[in-house]
Amino acid sequence: MKLVRYGDRGSETPGMIDADGALRDLSAHVADIAGEVLVNLSALKDMDPTTLPLVEGNPRYGACVGGTGKFICIGLNYADHAAESGLEVPPEPVIFAKYTSAICGPNDDIIIPRASTKTDWEVELGFVIGKKAKYVDEADAMDHVAGFCLINDVSEREYQIERSGQWSKGKSSDNFGPTGPWLVTPDEVGDFDNLHMWLDVNGERMQDGSSSTMVYRVPFLVSYLSQFFTLHPGDIISTGTPPGVGLGFNPPKYLKEGDVVELGIEKLGTQKQVCVKDI
Repeated sequence: MKLVRYGDRGSETPGMIDADGALRDLSAHVADIAGEVLVNLSALKDMDPTTLPLVEGNPRYGACVGGTGKFICIGLNYADHAAESGLEVPPEPVIFAKYTSAICGPNDDIIIPRASTKTDWEVELGFVIGKKAKYVDEADAMDHVAGFCLINDVSEREYQIERSGQWSKGKSSDNFGPTGPWLVTPDEVGDFDNLHMWLDVNGERMQDGSSSTMVYRVPFLVSYLSQFFTLHPGDIISTGTPPGVGLGFNPPKYLKEGDVVELGIEKLGTQKQVCVKDI
């Protein structure tokens, strides 16, 4: 299944994408793609999307999951990205928070903070927790995953690296977490360890990688994180980025007002964002 949330920000309607790529209204069956709906997605699996009302026009897509309590990111999870950052892959996953106020729709504007000169991009494979996870064995980890999604882990490198403290201050500005367009269930994604992923800025290919080069894989991450804190339905985990971020160029390249960022992951759809300056 491909599940979506569409409509005005803060009042999105649940939907489903049919086999022809058309948007269907799911609101008669569930209130949102969130909470207990994620626990019981099997109740929707036998539904024929063509029996749902067709949504006309081109409504805005919101983040593909609602009610997120935690937005957890994994740093330096691709060896080649760690190398371009001048760092080594850590012996355990680097964990940092992206505060939920950063979450936005896949095509909403990237808002460059007022004082920012080093706003950067990162295409990432994300997954959403569908069942409470605490002290989970790796062999059982996928039972707790509702689905996968595309994420742009927008980052302000000065705030992240040069301003002291934790990475979260450089990761959590408004609209620094475009998520979606779809939440795709694992059965439809298939081999999530081998998905092509890419990102362009103003039509120029910057990132061109694959989830196959990820160091710490999804089942391990579910198990690992669940040893430290409980994961709840709707929690988002973003798994790291392949090389090609602006920080890695010599000299570095950063986003400016008017730039257009486009990105995608095989089977998970695409995003397109315009960069605007915060006022």
